[in-house]
Amino acid sequence: MTENAARFDVAHLARAELLSPEPQETLDFFTRFLGMYVTQREGQSVYLRAYEDPYPWSLKITESAEPGMGHAGLRTSSPEALERRAASLQGANIETSWHEDEFGYGKTLAYKTADGHDFALVWEAEKYVAPPELQSKILTRPSKKPLQGIPVKRIDHLNLMASDVTAVKTEFERHLGFRTTERVVDGDVEIGAWMSSNILGHEVACMRDMTGGRGKLHHLAFYYGTGQHNIDAVEMFREYDIRIEAGPDRHGITQGQFLYVFEPGGNRIELFGESGYLHLDPSAETKTWQMSDIDTGLAVGGAKLPWETYFTYGTPNPLPLDEHITAFADFGPGAPAPEVEAVVELVPDEIERSRAVADAPV
Repeated sequence: MTENAARFDVAHLARAELLSPEPQETLDFFTRFLGMYVTQREGQSVYLRAYEDPYPWSLKITESAEPGMGHAGLRTSSPEALERRAASLQGANIETSWHEDEFGYGKTLAYKTADGHDFALVWEAEKYVAPPELQSKILTRPSKKPLQGIPVKRIDHLNLMASDVTAVKTEFERHLGFRTTERVVDGDVEIGAWMSSNILGHEVACMRDMTGGRGKLHHLAFYYGTGQHNIDAVEMFREYDIRIEAGPDRHGITQGQFLYVFEPGGNRIELFGESGYLHLDPSAETKTWQMSDIDTGLAVGGAKLPWETYFTYGTPNPLPLDEHITAFADFGPGAPAPEVEAVVELVPDEIERSRAVADAPV
């Protein structure tokens, strides 16, 4: 296995910004149901953190005309690592810019991925200090576990949608030192890649956008640490009319326990039960899933991933979620809608036949 000099220059995913056309409803989702704390309000944005997030915020909600990801921020392992990653990006003629205007964070390098996603690299980050009433007796916990909703512990990972998975994956490997832990291929074409800068199965993933779109968010994930919380959460979401997409179940890819829902602004959120497989072996090779194994890769327990959303809906999206579901209701095995005939050519036959995809033939 070839040694990557950039390995571990990026420590972890520190933050993400979600754009929402329904900012109050989105805020209610994360505070009432997921138990996140509000730490700051500025202009059209609200900053939140989960009770084990180490910094003043991990989630920024910003009012916008359409849903999507404003940006994602990765913290480096040192100030020198930040400069090395900046030099690598700039050496490849990737346009970058420096700024220092985010609450709780210092000098920040901003750039766009090969597919147009907005990313940031940062080293300087304030440590969250809880007020007396929120200080935890557990020394490794920055604040008390909230008594509202079913509280998530921390931000976990994000999944991008891209027109070219390989281009995005290569960029993360070459310039940020990520290793690809698992991938899915359809012949010679990569249609999914799961990447990590530490021992987690992934902190950034990328899936092929079956509609041919660019630069979208598939989902942002938050971590519970136990599968029972996913079971409890799905009951809560059902009771309070939060749209559930799929789960709870376990992916074969990463072995992570999943529950997918749509927050009221239209973005897909994953609740990650247990973290799945940890990559302790520093010389582990990338595991490649063939399309013949996609059933196990998608959902070990048999959950159905809805055809009309999971493989086609990302944010921003040309249609609101309800209209997208209506438009893509016939997109799938046997009855493609005329307006998406070109899209069908992008979909591997094995996904069309997969028992883990809703409405696929048995």
